[in-house]
Amino acid sequence: MEQLNHRYITVAYDLYADNSAGIHEILEQAPVEHPFQFITNLGMALESFESKVAHLNEGDEFDFTLSVDEGYGPYEEKHVIEVPKTAFFVDGRFDKEQIFPGNIIPLVNEDGYRFDGLVNDVKEDVVVLDLNPLYAGKELHYKGRVVTARPATDEEVKGAINILTGGGGCGCGSCGCGEGDHGHAHDHDGCGCGCGDDDDHGGGCCGGGCGCH
Repeated sequence: MEQLNHRYITVAYDLYADNSAGIHEILEQAPVEHPFQFITNLGMALESFESKVAHLNEGDEFDFTLSVDEGYGPYEEKHVIEVPKTAFFVDGRFDKEQIFPGNIIPLVNEDGYRFDGLVNDVKEDVVVLDLNPLYAGKELHYKGRVVTARPATDEEVKGAINILTGGGGCGCGSCGCGEGDHGHAHDHDGCGCGCGDDDDHGGGCCGGGCGCH
């Protein structure tokens, strides 16, 4: 039996945005061989992105731009925080293999919520983390085509819900561009994401709910 209110969608796209010099540059790609995949109405993709592609058919092309508010919201300095270096100790030593300026690292707060943080700086006693979504403050220009579009099966919907609720490993909202493999996530008691419950910190790609890329 197929769930007609949930569609299984895969899309190949190039994502562009203006850099600090105002030059329109590519941020990421989801190729046909490894498309971004999601099931509609489960929060696996940005709502604004999903609304643009969910009604399309296989082979349809798309070219649209999401405003800052439709994307990941404005960039906010309050989401740049300092965390004691001791929070990044593994087996009694600072994890310099993962914690260095420019690296994106997986984090876990005291509630078990997983999110990514960008290492801005490593100082003598603290690590400066940018917890803004990767594409905060940017208008996002997507250009691509629909690879797959069909009703999702019961099994696919149940599997996606299981992953979204923490019952399984990553596998939803996969976009093919990736951010590298991380051996572990750092657990920060009291660190939190510093952004409040209403902010979306799904990370790069189109992802919202899953956050596994």
